[in-house]
This record gives sequence, C-alpha cells and structure tokens, in this order.
Amino acid sequence: MSAGPQPAAVPSFHVRLAASAEEFAAAADQTVLASAVAAGIAMPSSCRTGNCRTCMRQLAAGSVAYRIEWPGLSADEKAEGWFLPCVAYPQSDLEIVGHAARTWWERD
Repeated sequence: MSAGPQPAAVPSFHVRLAASAEEFAAAADQTVLASAVAAGIAMPSSCRTGNCRTCMRQLAAGSVAYRIEWPGLSADEKAEGWFLPCVAYPQSDLEIVGHAARTWWERD
C-alpha cells in the first residue's frame, strides 16, 4: 500500500543578529520574532501585530514578506531596509542590524 504524497518540507533560513552575533534558524512559515523566541533569543516586542513598531529592526541582508496588507512601515522605511520581525516571514537568510527600534517621532 502506498503511503501517498509526502508533505513538502518547510524551508528554514539562517538569521544573524549583527550587534550580538547571536544566530538562529527561522522557518519560512513562522515570523522572524516567533523563531527568535523559540530559539531562546529575546527581541523587544509588544503588540505582535505590526502596529506598535517596538520590534522594528533593519536588515543588512536578506528579504522578508508580510501576510498582512499594512505592516506599519512607510515606503521610505521599507526602502531603507526597516522591517517588523513580529509580522515578517523570512524568504532568505537574514542579517539584522541595530539595537533600538525607531518610533514614529524619531523619523527624519
């Protein structure tokens, strides 16, 4: 008897936090923040819905995707590489820079 088709493996990517040199694996079907927490790495967060911007960080390398229409970032911020780990899903290996989140009142 045939076992039937096997489910496709979910891709996993390597994430490096440049400031601390910490590293963790991030599955493509899990947010970057959820993967960090699962790996025991503390990243600042609050709402986990892309609204508060507490988790906002900048990518030095790699790409992410969002499953929500409005991820709480301006077009300029996205162009500068800023992303929200709480609602961002990795699409490649990532390198994240910076410690502090930028808030709306700190923008130029």
